Amino acid sequence: MGRYSELAEKEVINVKDGSLLGSIRDLEMDFCTGQVKAIILQGESRFLGLLGSACEFVIPWECICKIGEEIILVDIDADRFRREVSR
Repeated sequence: MGRYSELAEKEVINVKDGSLLGSIRDLEMDFCTGQVKAIILQGESRFLGLLGSACEFVIPWECICKIGEEIILVDIDADRFRREVSR
């Protein structure tokens, strides 16, 4: 068992290509069962980070391979789980 604040401090790395995807910004939950369904990561920043993020990654919980002390390993095709953010 753990806290959201502990998860949010960890960097998320894709084992498919070794890329750093970012850190957890939010969780998608099923409130009926209390289960976490997905982690949501902030994607690439717009103009020096001043305009927020252009996209986010929504990664299903099943795609998480390992949660370590400092990182979370996921196995995904990043393009498949990228979602554009409209602002």
